[in-house]
Amino acid sequence: MKLVLDNDALTECFFEETRLLGIVAPIKDYLFCWHINKTLGVDFRLNNDIQIQLIRKRRNYFFDIYEYCEHHTSLTHYLYNNECDGEYLLPEVKHFDFLWLLKGDQVRDAPFQELASSIRVINSVQLVAELDKEKINNRQNMLF
Repeated sequence: MKLVLDNDALTECFFEETRLLGIVAPIKDYLFCWHINKTLGVDFRLNNDIQIQLIRKRRNYFFDIYEYCEHHTSLTHYLYNNECDGEYLLPEVKHFDFLWLLKGDQVRDAPFQELASSIRVINSVQLVAELDKEKINNRQNMLF
C-alpha cells in the first residue's frame, strides 16, 4: 500500500486562520527585525529550525524565518525573507522583501490594520499591504 501526501490539503490546513502582509523594506532581514522589535516592542528571533530550503536551477536556496509568539494568546507571528540570492520564496509577489504571517488565532480587522499602520512608520518601510493568500500560487513554499 502506497501513501500519498495531499499537498493541497496540507497547504489549506496550514493557512487556516491566518493573515498575511507583504512588506517592501530594502534592508537586511536582521536589521528590519531589529527595527520592528524596537518600534513595536516585540521579540522576533531567527528560528533556524523552520528555515525553508528550495531547490531551483540545481542549487539550494535558504529562506530565513523570524518568529515571535504573543504572550497569553496562541497567535504567532512569522516574518519570512522573500528573497535569497536573486530567487524568491513567492515569485508572484517578488516586489515584496518580507512576508509577515499571523497564525494560530483569529486576527480581527482593527488590530490587523493597526499592526500594518505600526509597521508603516518604520523608516526603511516603503509599503505594507495585505495579501490574499487564496491568490498566491506558490504559497506551499511557505510551509515549514
